[in-house]
Order: sequence, then C-alpha cells, then structure tokens
Amino acid sequence: MDQDAEHTLTSLLSSLTGSAQRMLTFTVLWHPELARVGEQAFASPGSRQIALNRFAPLFGRPGGTPLGLGDRRIARDPVMLLRDAADQVTIVTPQSRMSIGVDGETLAGGATLSMAAVERGVVLALGGCVLLCMHWSDQLPRLNSSKTLLGVSGAVLRLHESIRQAAGTLLPVLLLGETGTGKELVAQAIHAGSPRRDRPLVAVNMATLSETLAAADMFGAVKGAYTGADSARRGWFAEAGDGSLFLDEIGDTPGTVQPMLLRVLETGTYRPLGAAADVRSGARVIAATDQDLGHGYNQALLRRLEGFVIHLPPLRARREDIGLLIRHFIMQWENAGNAPAELPTTLIDALCRYDWPGNVRQLAMVVRRALIAAVDGPAPAFEVLVPEVEQPPQPSNVAGRLPVGGVAPDDAVRKVTRRAKLSELDHDAVLAALEDNGWQVGAAALALGVSRPSMYKLIDDHPDIRPAVAIPLAELQSAVGACGDDVVLCAQMLKTPSEALRRHLRGVGLLA
Repeated sequence: MDQDAEHTLTSLLSSLTGSAQRMLTFTVLWHPELARVGEQAFASPGSRQIALNRFAPLFGRPGGTPLGLGDRRIARDPVMLLRDAADQVTIVTPQSRMSIGVDGETLAGGATLSMAAVERGVVLALGGCVLLCMHWSDQLPRLNSSKTLLGVSGAVLRLHESIRQAAGTLLPVLLLGETGTGKELVAQAIHAGSPRRDRPLVAVNMATLSETLAAADMFGAVKGAYTGADSARRGWFAEAGDGSLFLDEIGDTPGTVQPMLLRVLETGTYRPLGAAADVRSGARVIAATDQDLGHGYNQALLRRLEGFVIHLPPLRARREDIGLLIRHFIMQWENAGNAPAELPTTLIDALCRYDWPGNVRQLAMVVRRALIAAVDGPAPAFEVLVPEVEQPPQPSNVAGRLPVGGVAPDDAVRKVTRRAKLSELDHDAVLAALEDNGWQVGAAALALGVSRPSMYKLIDDHPDIRPAVAIPLAELQSAVGACGDDVVLCAQMLKTPSEALRRHLRGVGLLA
C-alpha cells in the first residue's frame, strides 16, 4: 500500500485484507474534464486527517494513472478533513478565496459532519467547478465492464457480484427494488451471463394482463378454448422456450394466474387452455417487483420465486454514482445527434444532492429535459425541473452538519410514499397529475404513487385522453400551428402524453 504524507492512497487496491474498518472515500461527481467523473480517492482505514487541495489526494480508476484534481480554481492551500474516534469528520477551511460548499451551503468556517451524514453521502463543491461525494467505503473498486449498469459504488459492485452468481444457477430469481432502479437491465444481465444467452429472453409486464385473458397470454390456448379463440395461441412460456422469461411487476399478477404459475415452477409443466395434455417448460423465470409481497399475495408462489433474491439499491443509497450517470445521459444525448448543451455546476450539485424517489429513470428524464432547454438558452433551475410534489422536506441547514464540537442529532426518519391502488384513483386525479407534470407519464406516475405500467393502464382507461396516433392529422396540424415546437403545450391542448406525441409528430413530419 503506497501512501502520501496525508495517508491517502496513491495506488488502488482490490480488497481490504486485514482491516475491517471502512475507508473515507471521495468520488468525483463533476469535473471540467468530464472523463474524470467517477474517479476515486481513498483514505487508509487508520488515517485521521486528509488534506484536500489541487494536488492531493490522488484520484483514479483501477488500472489508471492517479492524478490530483488539477483545476486552477482549486486552491493549493488544503481543506483539512479530520476524522475522530466517533467517525465524525470535521472540515477546516483554508485561508484562501476558494469557495467551498457542503451539501448546497457555502461554508464560511469549520463544520463537523456526523457519521450518518457521511453515510448518506456529502456533496462537496470546490472552487465552483469540482464536485466530490464524501462517503464511506468497505471495499476498493473493481473494473466495471457493463455499459448499462453503471456505477463505482460498493452497492453496484455487490450488485454485479449477485448478477454473476445468479447467472450461474438454474433457480428462479426475484428482483426487489424501487421503481426506476433498473430491474429489467439486471434481468437482461442475468440472461446474458447465463448458458441461455443464445436463447430467447421474453419480457412480460404482469400489470398489463387482464383477468380474463391472462391464462391464455401466459400459457397459450388451443383453438376454440374460449369465445373468440379462432386459432391456437402460443403463450409466453412457449415463446421463451428454453430461454428466460422475465415477469416484471410480479406483484400485479392476476389472482387467477398465480396458482398456475406456482404449478409450472414446482413441476416444470403447464397445460394450455383447452389442451388435453401438459406441456413441459424449460424456461428460467426471473421476476421483479417494487411492492411488498408479504400480504395479499400467494405465499407459496412467493417462496418459489425466491430461489435467488437480489435487492437493487435505490439511487439515494449510492449517491457517489449520480455524476457518472449524468455524464452517461449527456453522452447519450450528444451521440444521438443532438446539439451539445452545457449544464451548470450549480444544477449538477442540486441533482447530486436530491434523493430521487423515481431513481435512475427519473434522473434520466430530468437530465434530458434540462438538456433540451439548455440547447437554446440557460438550463432551468432545479426547482423547475423537479415538480414540487416530489421534493422531500428540506432541513434548515446541512443534514448532519454540526458546529465544531457539537453533538450529532438523531437521524431523520425517511417517509416512504405509500403505493396507491388503482381503484383509489379517479379520472380527475389522473388528468390533474398529467397536467401538473407537463403530460410526462413518468412524472405523473410518481406524483400519483403508481408504477409506470399502471399509469399507462390508467391513461388507456381514461375517456378524455387519446393516444397520439389516434388524433386526426388536421387536428395535429392545428395544434402545432398554435403551439409551434412547444410539445408540452401541444400535449395539454390535445390531451395526450407528451413523449409519445413528440415521437408521432416527428414521424408525420410536423416536428424536426
């Protein structure tokens, strides 16, 4: 282990052999050189003081060359970080004109951060140009070759290990995680890493199945098995064959299908509707949900689905990955041929400090909206991009920050939004949610407390909301003539979701 004078690592290790202590870690959330986002520096487990300036500590990736932060706006005179026996971290500011921000507040003097505050991830802003996340690590980084499951956090490294283990088994897999955490991406990664990678991966959203046709959708039906069955029908299990069957929103499985699904998991066989004999299935089931299946769900089926359980971390539990994700979305934007757009560091700071109830999906949506606006002018403020209904209660000062020598307050209890039942939501509530959120389906779903697939179901059932493709061309032309390129305004006028409307307008040549 190589160390500098401040006891920070100058070479990256792969494990913490011989030490059970967590390391104080710094991850680059933002940097004028975007390629440096995601680089990390680690204080050795026993170190009690760290100097943070233009040249130290050294940041890097596994296999890369460690470098100081380098930007001239960061002072040579170091910010000193002092870790005490209770794992509180005291910040001592230098005698320089460099601005220092701690969780969105300008630091004028010293401050002490509780262990819990560092646990949540503290965003440090240096010189108005570089953002760091200060957090604890129980392991050093490993190379992440995934192009979709991005991250440098311990949570993501552990997720990759779970995916590798699950891919090597034949057991059913149950993915548990909040909405927007990437459950379908994990299912794809498990399939791609398994011996079934060259066979089909069939994805089914259980929330979209109707009670009357769910069994036929899942298991197929012979001709004449039910009214309207004019020909034989293959089910999803037959489509998957010896590949993988991904059952998303498994908590919304219709009650009539749950015993049938249990049988195929127990015996490996099922019977299509109206058939005279059973059919053997070789499909490996991967299920996912953001619901608590402890009550009101077939518990025998749940036990079968729990062959291998993977918990996906929410974004707030891996704050150090947010900058890397933002950079990824910006690169996606530019690679799609869009005009380059620059987002201010103050906005990135706010994005990194937010807790993201909609997780990666919501972050992606907000970043893209910011990029769209930033092409022709300044990027919107964070408060404009994130609807007020999604804002968590904001403390009057930095969470977990104390006067030097103070006592840490009790951790605040997080409030979890209750998952709404579709039967509780009337047409007026659905329409109001869409209107309040710019006719964005994802944002409206978050506001109502439902999943995105459930939101689509509510939209389909609404008498006043039309799919964009069903709107007459003359009416589309009239709306575009009145609203110009403002798709959100067009969506409000036409009462149709804005994302689908944008795609349709481009398809018919009404939008560049």
